[in-house]
Amino acid sequence: MHDLRRQALESGKTVSRKARSRQSTPASSTPSSAPPSRAASRSRAVSRAGSEEEENGNLSDETSFSTNSIDELLNGDNPVTDAWRSDLADRIQELIDRKRSSVQGREKCLAIYARTLTAQYAEEEIRGKEAELVVAFLKSIKAETSEKETILATKALAMTVITSPSDLIYEAVCGPLKRVISDSASVPSKTAAVHCLGTCTFFGGASDDEILENMAYLLEIVASDGAFIEAQDKAGPVVAALEEWGSLSTLIDDLAEESEEAAECFVEQLSSSDPNVQIAAGENIALLYEKSYRPLSEDDGAAEFDGDDIVADPDDIPGVPKLVKNYDAYRRTDILKDTLSDLANLHNRHISKKELKSVRTNFTDILDSVEYPTHGPRYQNAINHDTGKRYGSRMAVRIHKHGVMKIDKWWKLHRLQALRRVLQSGFVTHYESNPVVFESLPYEAFRCSSMTQYVAYRSLGS
Repeated sequence: MHDLRRQALESGKTVSRKARSRQSTPASSTPSSAPPSRAASRSRAVSRAGSEEEENGNLSDETSFSTNSIDELLNGDNPVTDAWRSDLADRIQELIDRKRSSVQGREKCLAIYARTLTAQYAEEEIRGKEAELVVAFLKSIKAETSEKETILATKALAMTVITSPSDLIYEAVCGPLKRVISDSASVPSKTAAVHCLGTCTFFGGASDDEILENMAYLLEIVASDGAFIEAQDKAGPVVAALEEWGSLSTLIDDLAEESEEAAECFVEQLSSSDPNVQIAAGENIALLYEKSYRPLSEDDGAAEFDGDDIVADPDDIPGVPKLVKNYDAYRRTDILKDTLSDLANLHNRHISKKELKSVRTNFTDILDSVEYPTHGPRYQNAINHDTGKRYGSRMAVRIHKHGVMKIDKWWKLHRLQALRRVLQSGFVTHYESNPVVFESLPYEAFRCSSMTQYVAYRSLGS
């Protein structure tokens, strides 16, 4: 893939309180956009993390890669068959050789390719062809001949980089994807491109500086309520930017310089009229607070820190270490807690019962983590009568018959959601067979169905 870059280069409404105030402010006093820090159209169901299925470990496929119609685009009349290898080889050749191809033909071919790579781990099948495939996808993305082709091309590109990562992919695709995000007239295409940019940044070889640069870019989209990319008050791109910001931030160890500005932006979005925006912003806030603490080590002297900076688990659960605050995630935590409490106890007749339940459930979790940094998603305060202790975090994902992966940290939830957006129903297949996927979300203990064997793995993130 040494010549990948050369080939590629040649070839629902959301209104935050700030936006509402801008709309009522005279044009002469319109504020300028905030400077970046260093550092389709169906929004996915608001039951992001609040359904019984998720609490029982069976996450739904509602967290689709892009908004609006990606599920329908992929789940057409061409299901993956047992002859998928030969079918995939034919589709690869068809994609690379675009001569005399029609828009409808490319749409069908892209859908089959993306669906096959989602259902199967096909690294061997695409090995050596990645450069030509990326060039083909970028031609569809740049041309924007149809909205459907553009969205499917971003999906195919994301599946290619997650199946066969390369340090050269990000540099080749960043510019074209950002042009679609900024210039496309299609909001679903913008949204799909935001998600694809996040995936390519995560798996495509971006440096830490490039990751921080894209996080600042995504934050600008959120802070402007979409106006930065000509999508004023469109929920899809704003939710996508929030989600991809959260995913990319798990790659950065220290967000001390970025935390205050990011938190301010996310707090503003808590007043959005769209529940998906509110929840995505809230999950990022919880992640920022989680990342502002670290485990207290034996080398740390208690005298070095203020008493309020050391946090112990209030339930004294064995194995849960004390935490020490590295920096303030947000200066106005007192006001933030009041806002989170209001959302956790929301009464709103203008949203559905399902949405209302999800907002309450998610913000109960988020508030709990802000107050008690040792608590992760789905922390249950109920007492286990067998142990006399609280149940703790109860979000888990079953991996077939092999065991259960516990999602007890916000960084784990963000990475899980990012993987599920791309892989959808193929998540388990890739988790078991694709080392790239496994290494992005390993777990410390693999709990076997026999309940007697534990195998330790290296854990990423903090």
